[in-house]
Amino acid sequence: MDLGLPSVRALSSTAETATGRPEVHELVDQFGRIARDLRVSLTEKCSLRCTYCMPVEGLPEIPQQQLLSADEVVRLVTIAVHRLGIREVRFTGGEPLMRRDLEAIVAGCAEAVPGVPLSMTTNAVGLEHRAEALTRAGLSRINVSLDTIDRHYFAELTRRDRLDSVLAGIRAAQEAGLTPVKINAVLMPETLYGAADLLQWCLESGCALRFIEQMPLDADHVWARANMVDARTLLDVLGERFDLREVGREDLSAPAEEWLVNGGPATVGIIASVTRSFCEDCDRTRITAQGTVRSCLFSDREVDLRDTLRSGADDEELARLWRTAMWNKSAGHGINAAGFVPPQRSMGAIGG
Repeated sequence: MDLGLPSVRALSSTAETATGRPEVHELVDQFGRIARDLRVSLTEKCSLRCTYCMPVEGLPEIPQQQLLSADEVVRLVTIAVHRLGIREVRFTGGEPLMRRDLEAIVAGCAEAVPGVPLSMTTNAVGLEHRAEALTRAGLSRINVSLDTIDRHYFAELTRRDRLDSVLAGIRAAQEAGLTPVKINAVLMPETLYGAADLLQWCLESGCALRFIEQMPLDADHVWARANMVDARTLLDVLGERFDLREVGREDLSAPAEEWLVNGGPATVGIIASVTRSFCEDCDRTRITAQGTVRSCLFSDREVDLRDTLRSGADDEELARLWRTAMWNKSAGHGINAAGFVPPQRSMGAIGG
């Protein structure tokens, strides 16, 4: 069975073409989109085993020498901001808290690109012990992956009984000033009945909730459109308890459509990646934990920056490779197209 192994599928610098690309420094693609938001995966390791992301045994370990070092992450982030026009950086995984040098990575980036928001997507397991240090290092805020506040279903979905640690981590983040805390909840048939409870908890806890349609990025490749909970179904369920009024997106590149809850000011967001695709406004670029550029979650085309960096290339050469990789970004993820083939890597191996 293909488990979405985190092996590098990098292209050589000559495999991608920049034919027709305008002479601009930004990460523009052939469809006129400009990437301003950088996601940097730091590891394939995770403390949970969410069914839509990881196989039960976890992903095979990436040898340490194949991972980007802290200094290499800082260098690539510096290039992204100063040479490519990136305006926001988010650290992802796997689970970024599995990196012992996470605080050093954050601090190095904060020093190199002052004023640029540095955020992190995390499951918050163990965050209670590191939230203050991460804030001091320069982390701006966090997104927490939390699909349910029902302990039984949490343990089933994550294959770990760690809900208490997650909730403690969220509280610690708020106390440390990593706000606003955003909660990301993947829509699943198993948790749909509890979606209103999760929203109520977020309202009471001061967290901003966003539901996400499940995408075909699971390691076991069992995703099926017929089993997916869509945005319309969720709105019907939430509407039984809450008064919802659609307000749309804050900006066109924001993935979440927002609804005012009970007249506001609180909102709930829905990222309908499958049924309401927003690919035409996507502004993201991704670096995997092994140092490859991935222009789209659903594209298996990757361009290797790590080996080029380690060979002694200067910053402009790395920027050129990055620009070329993004120039060749596809028009969309193609989930709804006939003959769609899910990517080989799972979400845990790509970085969210």
